[in-house]
Amino acid sequence: MSGLDVGFEQLLEYVRDSRGFDYTGYRRSTLMRRFEKRMQAVGADDWEAYRTYLGDHPQEYDNLFNAILINVTGFFRDRETWDVVATDVIPRLLESKDQRVPIRVWSAGCASGEEPYTMVMLLVEALGEDAFKQRVKMYATDVDEEALTQARDATYTSKQLEHVPPRLRETYFQVNGNGFSFRKDLRRYVIFGRNDLLRDPPISKIDALISRNTLMYFSSEIQERILSSFSLALNRGGFLVVGRAEALQSGRRLFNVFDVKRRIFVKDGSTDLAFLRMPQPPERDTADDDVERGELSEAAFEHAPIAQMIVDEQSDVIAINQPARSMFGLKLKDIGRPLQDLDISYKPVELRSLIGEASEKLRVVSAKNVRWITAGDDPRSFDVQVSPLIAPADRVIGVSIAFADVTSHRSLEEHLETARRELETAYEELQSTVEELATTNEELQSTNEEIETTNEELQSTNEELETMNEELQSTNEELETMIDELRERTDETMRANAFLGSVLSGIQQAVVVVDRELRVIAWNRLATNLWGLRDDEVEGEHLLNLDIGMPLESMREPVRRVLSGDEQPDLELAGHDRRGHAVTYSAAFAPLLGDLDNAIFGAIVLVAAERMD
Repeated sequence: MSGLDVGFEQLLEYVRDSRGFDYTGYRRSTLMRRFEKRMQAVGADDWEAYRTYLGDHPQEYDNLFNAILINVTGFFRDRETWDVVATDVIPRLLESKDQRVPIRVWSAGCASGEEPYTMVMLLVEALGEDAFKQRVKMYATDVDEEALTQARDATYTSKQLEHVPPRLRETYFQVNGNGFSFRKDLRRYVIFGRNDLLRDPPISKIDALISRNTLMYFSSEIQERILSSFSLALNRGGFLVVGRAEALQSGRRLFNVFDVKRRIFVKDGSTDLAFLRMPQPPERDTADDDVERGELSEAAFEHAPIAQMIVDEQSDVIAINQPARSMFGLKLKDIGRPLQDLDISYKPVELRSLIGEASEKLRVVSAKNVRWITAGDDPRSFDVQVSPLIAPADRVIGVSIAFADVTSHRSLEEHLETARRELETAYEELQSTVEELATTNEELQSTNEEIETTNEELQSTNEELETMNEELQSTNEELETMIDELRERTDETMRANAFLGSVLSGIQQAVVVVDRELRVIAWNRLATNLWGLRDDEVEGEHLLNLDIGMPLESMREPVRRVLSGDEQPDLELAGHDRRGHAVTYSAAFAPLLGDLDNAIFGAIVLVAAERMD
């Protein structure tokens, strides 16, 4: 694992072994960012700490799974690509298919369903609704069950439909509460299902495969494996549409470029594996009888293309075929004679030693390029092969001797050797030029490799940037949601404050609200009129420290009793108002209760003043 974070790799293996989530084929930079996001959320400091947290909190696996699967998608995403699909891909696809043949489309990595429904709209526009319902089979798969549930529901917000042309929006979507639902009669023609591109087999006989911004999350080795599955899934001439950050460098041997800018490719059929399907021989109507089989075997041996003879374990010749009789001057009457009585036993090669070796070692023994010269004939060359004939229990019952005439082959070799010597002379003359060309070629090759390396680095960087862009888009959507919630809460708080201010202003007594430390937290307008202090001057101040012409020290114990939950009767006190007039204060007390548990958070004091003339 050179260059990899050992601790992180061990964490991936732990996740795979404990829950079956295999992320080892994903790009490490992307994975680390998503794992670190969850680690920050749960407060884990390093990979080992997060591994321990997963062991203690199994529910975290679901949060991790949802964090890794960034379901960023949309209707008509990258509009130029869908324009080419509508104007070029679909028309070519329809022209190449018989009108009675179904059209099969697969959206791999469909997320919440926007892309397969986009393809449905384009196909309906091209075919018409009736033909679409009769011919099209649309499959949409993803590894995220939660996303598939949203796709099956097919309900979207007005923001999600902002890139759908108005006419298509009116035609294919219906108002549903606060959102819009894709038409139910068309929705049921899309078959949603879970499919793991790394583990599950592909859907077969596909005419168009949409997999946009899915491959970029995987390493190059996994990308090539998935592209091989896509190649098997597509029919010859089928189209593959991928994301704008996916250049398919590793898949060029499987697909031809249709539109490189929009990342649309086509399968030309050169990698079609149909040739691997061997035709099955037709079944015979009746079984051949033993006589027919015997005659067939004899005829096959007699007319074999090479010279053959059979010798039994007593070294007697029991069969010689026609090529052997013609080549070595043998007769049918030689059948049954001992091999050593025939010249062929030592001419053109010593057969008895070869037979002995084959019988002893129980393997085929060969003699190559055996020369044989006969009177009046040109020299001939043979490859002699002696094969032991073995019965059960490894018992040798004879040998088969085959003579392959390689005279023509030997002659060609000799001519080849002569031509090779002539070429060597020419080669020496060209050697200098070749060396110069080789030097130039090496320089060009080096330049080409540098360009390829730069291209791969740029491609990897582009894919990484696209991944980060989708992550940022997902984070931006989350932030927008939080901002909306915060705005609603702020509005609610402002309304509550306005309501509270209105209530306090409407009470025809001075109202003072203190917390448990007797610090002022509310002060109404009549209190300002009575004592001459504004609410912003007294809020946060200790009640007993205020100089308002009222003997506040006498209120310490009544307020304490209210905070402890005891009842406190009204209290009358003598004092003066802000103008120095003598007044009699009448104070009533009540506890300040919480919203849920009725805990006492402070005290409310209502004060009425009456002048003493």
